[in-house]
Amino acid sequence: MINSKKKKKGVNQYKEACAIGKYISMSAHKARRVIDQIRGRSYAETLMILELMPFRACYPIFKLVYSAAANGNHNMRLNKSSLIISKAQVTEGNTVKKLKLRARGRGYPIKKSTCHITIVLKDLGETKNNFDSLIQI
Repeated sequence: MINSKKKKKGVNQYKEACAIGKYISMSAHKARRVIDQIRGRSYAETLMILELMPFRACYPIFKLVYSAAANGNHNMRLNKSSLIISKAQVTEGNTVKKLKLRARGRGYPIKKSTCHITIVLKDLGETKNNFDSLIQI
């Protein structure tokens, strides 16, 4: 007799929502120093940090985090208060090369770098809420 039961694959109990920003006109190094500060934090704490940081990279990252939360809320009915940033990465995009005209017929090259930013929010759901209620007691 052959055993016909199939093994169940591990089901991911966490739901994830993501947002990707492509060709953002800033260097990847400048965006990474902001991304490193918000990785692993909650959604509300991330928005507060991004509003108060003085870097130029904060505004596009703020828009991406807000967009990822809206995607999760609209598409998967996730609660924004239980979201954390599980994955945040910055990769280099294309470099726009221009020629700046100068005196005596010379030209100096200008390289404008771009980057791609990916934000993934994970819903901890009831697990985190139960843990928080135990701490408050």
